[in-house]
Amino acid sequence: MCGPFIRNHQYNDIKKQAGNLQHALRTIADRKVLESVRQGTAAKIAELFPDASGLQKELLESIVNLETSEDFHKYLRTLEPYIVEFPHITEKQIQKLFPKNKKLKIPNLSEIDRRYVTYLSWIDISTNKLFIVYHLNGQFVGVEGKYTPTNKRSFCFICNRYEDLALFSAIAKKRPAKASVDYYKAVGNYLCMNGQDCNKNITDVSSLENFINTVIG
Repeated sequence: MCGPFIRNHQYNDIKKQAGNLQHALRTIADRKVLESVRQGTAAKIAELFPDASGLQKELLESIVNLETSEDFHKYLRTLEPYIVEFPHITEKQIQKLFPKNKKLKIPNLSEIDRRYVTYLSWIDISTNKLFIVYHLNGQFVGVEGKYTPTNKRSFCFICNRYEDLALFSAIAKKRPAKASVDYYKAVGNYLCMNGQDCNKNITDVSSLENFINTVIG
């Protein structure tokens, strides 16, 4: 059988599509319309995996045959062994990503289920800083910035879900040629206050990667 091939954000997207199909099954009586929704759901999932093997396609496409809530639960559970874990990283590796933070407080990595992680994040309350670790183009990158709760709900720039937000503001590392010694550029955006919830909701990594690339240059 095939090995893990589904990334966390893709699994979240599959769950979203499965939920939409379940809703259609509950609310639409016309069998032809339902069949169209089934095929459309399968097509959207297939688009996430353009290079899928025959076995992988067979596994994913079985969603078209689901009827009951239990069927959908079984389908999603069947996919769990094929989720790609966030790459293993040690505390020392994380410390090297943030060399200026000599007293960096790192979460207990052994308690994290890496299957459901697109990016690692944690808050240092003593400094009001948020730290993000992401695996980009085959290597780990770290971004740190000021973390400011907003006491408002809106759409997170990472997962695009309506949540309680904080403003994350990081300093871009790239400096223009001939910039003065005092030059700096702040890159800010609003993201979920709860990183775990964000990881459960994210279905597309493009906004996160664009933000990180803007910061790290």
